[in-house]
Amino acid sequence: MKLLKKYLLTHYSQTFFPIFFTLYVMTSIVFLVKIASLTSVIQINFLELLELYSYTVPKILFYTLPLSIFISLSLTLSKLSSEYELIVITSFGLNPIKILKLIFPTLLLSTILLLLVSLALIPKAEYMKDTFLQNKKTETQFNIKASEYGQAFGKWLIYVEEEKKGTYKDIVLFQQNGKEETFIISSYANMKNENNTLSLNLKEGKVINITDKINQIDFDQMTMNNDLKGSVNINTFEDLILYWADIQTDKSKESELLFAILSSIFPLISIFFVVFIGYYNPRYEKNRATIFALSITTIFLVLSHRLSKELGLEILVYIPIIWILLSMIAYKIKIRPHY
Repeated sequence: MKLLKKYLLTHYSQTFFPIFFTLYVMTSIVFLVKIASLTSVIQINFLELLELYSYTVPKILFYTLPLSIFISLSLTLSKLSSEYELIVITSFGLNPIKILKLIFPTLLLSTILLLLVSLALIPKAEYMKDTFLQNKKTETQFNIKASEYGQAFGKWLIYVEEEKKGTYKDIVLFQQNGKEETFIISSYANMKNENNTLSLNLKEGKVINITDKINQIDFDQMTMNNDLKGSVNINTFEDLILYWADIQTDKSKESELLFAILSSIFPLISIFFVVFIGYYNPRYEKNRATIFALSITTIFLVLSHRLSKELGLEILVYIPIIWILLSMIAYKIKIRPHY
């Protein structure tokens, strides 16, 4: 039995890695195009591009692993069927259920890995990506140049007459809100970045507010803050629990959680479909494993994605049960009578 398990895993690995690497490269190209589009907002070098790409790796794995696992297992069994090896194995008393017991540990470990990626690594990677982008935007805002128009500090347009060693001279800030216009004029200013908050410290200036009348306030010193904080800080397991804690009020996060779990358990709950696809008699039937595997995968993922948006947490019970029952019915009709 150990030799047979090793034999199956060897064939499985020979099928899995080409499929996985192909899907991984194709998905990576899509994400790299998205990363490249960010260069219109921020400037990044090659090393920063690789860093930003590394934050997308968990999401790429999440999209590629479930498909690769299920399709490669189905193709592995279909290949053995086409070479009459499964018929020989069955003749020695190893029916499909015993074959399922051999591949079950692999599917269970794969499911645990996918749950770890989707529920832990992806939120952490998204937080790190957001932090990276915020820091780059902060650097951009620190890069205010003298005598240039169209620069921004938060919601304010800013113009600086002169900059020398981090000190700005003759600063004008402007903001328009409907018919209300506000000018801030200052003789000197410095910028500081503390705890993801960009501060502009203005000295010797005045605030001019224009509505139906003109109001002016003179000041010796004024601090303007531009809060750059983003998503929840995810550094510990407690932070991760906090990240998913608001699914009852946040519908988008609830659907994200539901789809993540359903996609992760897809290979495991489709175990009978693997046998349904992989077992066939090459003398009387054609090998349609690829078409069946792609069709079943597409149906499950599309339904899961759609229902996770429309229904609630109960689909974590209903969909797996219904899917397992459907796979068992397909197995009993097509495979069990012959093997």
